[in-house]
Amino acid sequence: MKKDFLSIEDIKRDEMIELFKLTDKLKKYPNSDVLKNKIFCLYFEKPSTRTRMSFEVGIKQLGGEVVFMDKVTSQLSRGEPLEDTIRTVERYANVMVARVFSHKDLMLMAKLSKMNVVNALSDIEHPCQALADVYTIKEKFKALEGIKIAFVGDGTDNVCHSLLLAATKLGMNMSIACPKGYKPLKNILEKAKMQAKISGSRISILHEPEKAVKDAHVVYTDVFVSMGQEKLAKKKLKKFVPKYRVTQELLDKAGSPLFMHCLPAHRGQEVDNKVIEDIRSIVFDQAENRLHTQKALLLKLLGLEQMYNLRLSLQE
Repeated sequence: MKKDFLSIEDIKRDEMIELFKLTDKLKKYPNSDVLKNKIFCLYFEKPSTRTRMSFEVGIKQLGGEVVFMDKVTSQLSRGEPLEDTIRTVERYANVMVARVFSHKDLMLMAKLSKMNVVNALSDIEHPCQALADVYTIKEKFKALEGIKIAFVGDGTDNVCHSLLLAATKLGMNMSIACPKGYKPLKNILEKAKMQAKISGSRISILHEPEKAVKDAHVVYTDVFVSMGQEKLAKKKLKKFVPKYRVTQELLDKAGSPLFMHCLPAHRGQEVDNKVIEDIRSIVFDQAENRLHTQKALLLKLLGLEQMYNLRLSLQE
């Protein structure tokens, strides 16, 4: 893999499959000291529950140390350039896990730093979420190729972007139901289409949720108003609610799909409360798998998979 993980583009199809195999092991044998003496800086500009906890817990389970830093309590809040902060932090830490508003800041971090930089969410992509989602789908269906994901909501959503890039690498099909003006960004869609030609994936962009979910194995949604879009809330909700809300009736029209949501969910906006609690909902399996896939990702980035396997064999 590349030194940094800023996008699903940074991992090849075969590398993703290998990462999932390592995830299986880590899920079964979660504890090790393979990250002993490794320091991880978690830099978060946005609130977080699952992302922060899954990284912190995972790093500690593997023997690493975590230092948390946010924009408000660091010198960034007083005008220190990001460049100066990054060039300082790299003297202290081995890895930067960053949750930012602007994807451009991640690219700057990676350019300036010798540290591994991991995208823990940006305005363009949420690749760690997509890894966990695809792994969860693989767990449930025992396969990936030919599986159809129907994403209902905002096609410009960061999770939708990463899912689309992951799905088209793996031969999965994806239909996106979104209002006009909210399809995936042009460059993301073009990359996905290029990958689909190689993998055999099928992509469809529709405006009717009922058509998009037909024969779907998974129906997926995310919040309609992402962090940083609060000023657009009234406009977006008018376009999305209630047409693009996932209801039990919509799930039924798909057949018997599983329901996924990266959480947090705004119950009653993008999804009905009953859907979250439905037997078809696997949202908390997704949340758990963030822990396992991210541990595998960190070991891959640091080149420590073989060491983990060696220590695992000694334990057995």
